[in-house]
This record gives sequence, structure tokens and C-alpha cells, in this order.
Amino acid sequence: MSGLFLDSNGSAKSMPERTEAPCSGVEATYKAREVEGVFDLYFYRPIGFWLARFFARLKMTPAGVSLLAGIFGVVAGHLYYYRHLSINVAGMVLQVCANTLDNADGQLARMTHRESRAGRIIDSIADHLGFVSVYLHLTLRYLFEGSSPAICLLALAAGVSHALQGAAADYYRSTYLYFVTTRAGTDLDSSSVLRSDYRKLTWRHTPWQKLLLALYLNFTRQQEMLAPRLKMLRGLVGQLFHGEIPDWLRTRYRNLARPMLKWWGLLMTNIRMLVLFALLFISQPVYYFWFELIPLNLLFVYLLFRQEKMAGSLLKRLEPA
Repeated sequence: MSGLFLDSNGSAKSMPERTEAPCSGVEATYKAREVEGVFDLYFYRPIGFWLARFFARLKMTPAGVSLLAGIFGVVAGHLYYYRHLSINVAGMVLQVCANTLDNADGQLARMTHRESRAGRIIDSIADHLGFVSVYLHLTLRYLFEGSSPAICLLALAAGVSHALQGAAADYYRSTYLYFVTTRAGTDLDSSSVLRSDYRKLTWRHTPWQKLLLALYLNFTRQQEMLAPRLKMLRGLVGQLFHGEIPDWLRTRYRNLARPMLKWWGLLMTNIRMLVLFALLFISQPVYYFWFELIPLNLLFVYLLFRQEKMAGSLLKRLEPA
């Protein structure tokens, strides 16, 4: 089965099957070991690798796995609406399954050489749908128990914070891969390129592709707005080196950026999931919103400051060249 992707002209085409044999080891399906969290390395990635091989035998596309993960995530969020712990535990199990599938889709894409922009967009949409379901159903849980309507504002603020934190963490990680690994540019898009591709599509002839690209363009704009100096650095490096990043710059970027990876990892899915599970066990999931708003936002602001300071120092070194 072929995967859908958007070419440089914005057209939807089928991606042909590759004839290469799938990668043999789980590490070959990592983006890079240093950007993987401990929980990912020792739990999600091994299981995801087994699932990826299973889905490959079924000739299932990575996008199909992403959609399956989204369904699991949405249902998990719904089960958090109920106050029965046994139902909440079932939701936790489904959320772990969703996260496992979310790992497996990328591993399947790398294993079968089906990485594409459309796949990344669908994966992102599935992730967002899962957490929208969590926030929505937790809010409804408290509203139907007679809580103040102010819970809606609290949940909205937490949800927006979550979206911004996740976008920035993803941007930082993809930029790290661009500078440090040999996979430069494979997962890297800029809003200017996306805008150009978006304008080439029409709602009449390619409505689905145009909608996907509109969502992805908005997401990429948010990322670039959160890290303007990092955006400038990526643009300048592209102009100076045309994708052939010199070894000295790879080493310099790795030394500066790698210590922050573990902190950015705290803004990804795993820590949120563990905190949410703990709060569900004590029947106080409302504090999940406060956890998002206060400690995670404080960490977020600090990391943005560190990231922009690092990008600024590299810009000063490169500009005279």
C-alpha cells in the first residue's frame, strides 16, 4: 500500500513502495538516541518496534497507525469523564496504548522508508485530538459535578499552554536533529516554504491536502514565533552551508544543546501522563490543569530563554562569515 505525501508543488501523490529490507534493529528506528526519553528507550520503543514489524507485514501505512493512535487517545480521554476508578484505569491503559502506537507509526515510517510531510501532519493531528479529548472530558467531569464555570477558563489556559509547550519542544528537537545528525532536513519545514506550497493548492481540486497543509502551516508559524533566533539560525545556516553542515558546527551545537534535551523532555507526553494518572488515582485530576499552568510553564519560559540565548551566541559566531 502506498502512502500519501505532498510534493514541492503541493500536489498529492502516492509514495511508491521501497524494495529495501526493513531495518533489523530497534535502534535503527530511533530519530536519535539522545532525543529519546528513558521511558521511550526501555518501554515504548521496544514495543513500538515489534508493532511496527507487525504493521509492516500487514502492509499498513504509518498514517493508518497514527489514526489508530488518535482513536485510542480520544476514547481514553472520554473514560476520564467518569468518577469510577476502574473506568479511569481502563482509560489509562488505552492512553498507554495510544502512546505506544504513536511511537510505532514513526518507527514504521523509518523502517519502511515512508517518512513524509503528510504523515507528520496526520501524526500531529492525532496527538492533538487525544489531548483535546482529555482536557474536554475532564472539564465536563467537573462541570456536571456542579463546579464553577471558571473551570472552563482554567482548562482552556492549560490546554493552550500544553499546545505551545509541545510545539516548542518539537521544534527544539527537530532542530537538534537537523544540526547534529546526518538526517538533516528530512523533518524540517519552514513557514515560508509551506506558505508557498499552500498557495499552489486549491480548495476545489485538493481540499483535503490544502486543509492538512493549512493546519501544519499554522503549527509551524507558532513554533517559529516561539523561537525567532533559532529560526534565524536555521535560515542562516541553510544559506551559508546549503544543508552540508560542517563538523565544527555540529559539535558546537551538540555541546550547547544536548544538556537541555532532558529538560525539554519534561514538556513532552510522558511526564504529563504520569502526573495525570497519579491525580486520577486520588480523584483530583483538576490539579493536572494547575500542574500544566504553573510548574510546566515556568520550565517552558526558562527553556525558551536558554534556547534563544544559545541561538544568539551561534548567530554572532556565524554572521561575520
